[in-house]
Amino acid sequence: MVPEHPRLPGSASGSAPDTTTDDVLAAVGPRLRALRATSGRTLAQLAEATGISVSTLSRLESGQRRPALELLLPLARVHGVPLDELVGAPETGDPRIHLRPVTMHGQTILPLSRGGGGLQAFKHVIEADVPSGEPDPRVHEGYEWLYVLRGRLRLVLGEHDLVLPAGEAAEFDTRTPHWFGRVGPGAVEFLSLFGRQGERMHVRAAPPGRLGA
Repeated sequence: MVPEHPRLPGSASGSAPDTTTDDVLAAVGPRLRALRATSGRTLAQLAEATGISVSTLSRLESGQRRPALELLLPLARVHGVPLDELVGAPETGDPRIHLRPVTMHGQTILPLSRGGGGLQAFKHVIEADVPSGEPDPRVHEGYEWLYVLRGRLRLVLGEHDLVLPAGEAAEFDTRTPHWFGRVGPGAVEFLSLFGRQGERMHVRAAPPGRLGA
C-alpha cells in the first residue's frame, strides 16, 4: 500500500527524495514490533491469535519477510489498528472509507472502518462458485458479531453447527473455535463487527425457536 499521489524520487530540484514503496514496507517491521510490545504479547501468543507461525512473525518484524495483505490483515485485526496505520499512510482528514477488498480463505473481505482501538466493521462475500470445504475452526482474542445480508451462512462454533439465513445475527467470543462457510447454491454476504474482549453487541444468536433448526 503506497501514498495516493507518489512522485518520482528527486523529481523536484534540490528536494529530498520522496518515500519509495520499499521505504514504506521496510517501516512495517518496526511498527509491528512496537505494537506487539505495547500489547505485551509474545511472538508465541501472537502466532496463536493470528494463525501465523512464530518464524514468519519474527521475519516480518526484522524486515526479512516482505509484508503481504494475507499477513497484515489478521495482524491489524488482532492489534486493533487499521491497515493504513500498519504501513504508515498519512492522515487525509477525509471521513470516507476507501474500500480496499482483500481476498483470503475463499472470501472477499471489505473493511468498512478504519478500526483504531474500537470496533472494526467488515463486509464478507463468499461467491457461489467457492467450494464450501471442510470446517477448519480457528481461535483468537476478541469478540465478534455477525449479521447475514444475503444467502445462508454456516457457522461452526465450538460444539454447535448452525445455519443462519438472511436477517439473522450471532455473537460470540472468538476464543471459541469458529469457522464460517456458505450453505446452498447461492452466494452469501454478511457483516461482521470485531472488537477486543468485552466489546459486545448483546444480541441473540437467533429468534426464539430457531436455534438448532
